[in-house]
Amino acid sequence: MALWKNESEAREQIKHLVAEYYHDFKEKKEAFQPGDRISYASRVFDEREMCALTDAMLDFWLTTGRFAEEFEREFAAWLGVKWAHLVNSGSSANLIAFMVLTAPELGERQIKPGDEVITVACGFPTTVAPIIQYGAVPVFVDVTVPQYNIDVTRLESALSAKTKAVMIAHTLGNPFDIAAVKKFCDAHDLWLVEDNCDALGSRYTVDGQTKYTGTWGDIGTSSFYPPHHMTMGEGGCVYTDDPTLHRLILSYRDWGRDCICPSGRDNFCRHRFDGQYGELPQGYDHKYVYSHFGYNLKVTDLQAAIGVEQLKKFPSFIEKRRHNWDRLRRALEVAADKLILPEPAANSEPSWFGFLISVRQESGIDRNQLTRYLEDHNIQTRLLFSGNLIKHPCFDQIRGTDAYRVAGDLTNTDFIMRHSFWIGVYPGMTDEMIDHMAQSILEVIQ
Repeated sequence: MALWKNESEAREQIKHLVAEYYHDFKEKKEAFQPGDRISYASRVFDEREMCALTDAMLDFWLTTGRFAEEFEREFAAWLGVKWAHLVNSGSSANLIAFMVLTAPELGERQIKPGDEVITVACGFPTTVAPIIQYGAVPVFVDVTVPQYNIDVTRLESALSAKTKAVMIAHTLGNPFDIAAVKKFCDAHDLWLVEDNCDALGSRYTVDGQTKYTGTWGDIGTSSFYPPHHMTMGEGGCVYTDDPTLHRLILSYRDWGRDCICPSGRDNFCRHRFDGQYGELPQGYDHKYVYSHFGYNLKVTDLQAAIGVEQLKKFPSFIEKRRHNWDRLRRALEVAADKLILPEPAANSEPSWFGFLISVRQESGIDRNQLTRYLEDHNIQTRLLFSGNLIKHPCFDQIRGTDAYRVAGDLTNTDFIMRHSFWIGVYPGMTDEMIDHMAQSILEVIQ
């Protein structure tokens, strides 16, 4: 005997059971106790994400589909941009954001091997990796402390006749000086790529206009990896207001093909068999015409279904991150003589990813001893990613070559590499957890 009358009823009953499963086995019910593990970041979800994932699973479409389309539409509207395109990770988003700038359609602004891109060595490697992998030249500029973003006073000295773009990240939610960077890029006709993977929801004001980070430049990128501001498990996004870049993003994401018809919709454009491309015969199937050397970096609909529900909660996530960051900073203010505490950029409203701390050299405190103490007491810590990327083994074979260039010195970058670390402020943290982290730090340094 059937358990349900039709598919719609079956779906609702299955999702009801999933919701009950969440409440019985996944919902956190115990209050924090000192000594409990405090992660630097974690997923924040409830039965709604699990039910959405179940809904997508029952579709069994698997690749990009209706949930991806819904998320892209709603996410673009939330950011205030025309187009947002999901990819399978934030790193892939950075890869696509850079590679579209190498397209021949861009004419004199096309980035070619040997052209230069201004960036920083203090950050996550996948902001820089696509530049090197393509054969362009990253030009590294130092950063400031305690904002931990690009030192905009060094931009002009980093410029050369080969400079084509600036590609940098907003560090742990703290926006870089967008006004200065954008003015520099506009003055020299340079592309601006905002790696927004650690700053989704941050806002910045220029001349009375306030917009989200990631939307000031030509292209913005986001990551939906579990520790990030919102999650799909894996996943990322590339967004733009530029119609040419919009089309190029789709092409490079979807195998490099010329056709941008949606997945699973043949001849959506009604011009599938009437074009002339390259040296192909007239009327060659447009679905198999390739204008670029692209990739397959699409997201699955299962991931996108989670993102649809996460986006509904995202404004509350931002507020909780700000609350946690503010509470932590107030608690550690008493140790400002020994610790360099982070400062938000002028004209910004950060959506904080983490709380970044540097140990003052004159304090005599060893960064590694401090982080080991915290880790030994179940408080997870992280360094500021690569610290100084050019010191890493991935540079061993190109160190000292013309594969990259350093503009000036990297004094602050090296300082951060040796003396900085960060702890979490994710929205699943309670006031008790924040207070415990602060107290544990103070126990070591006072």
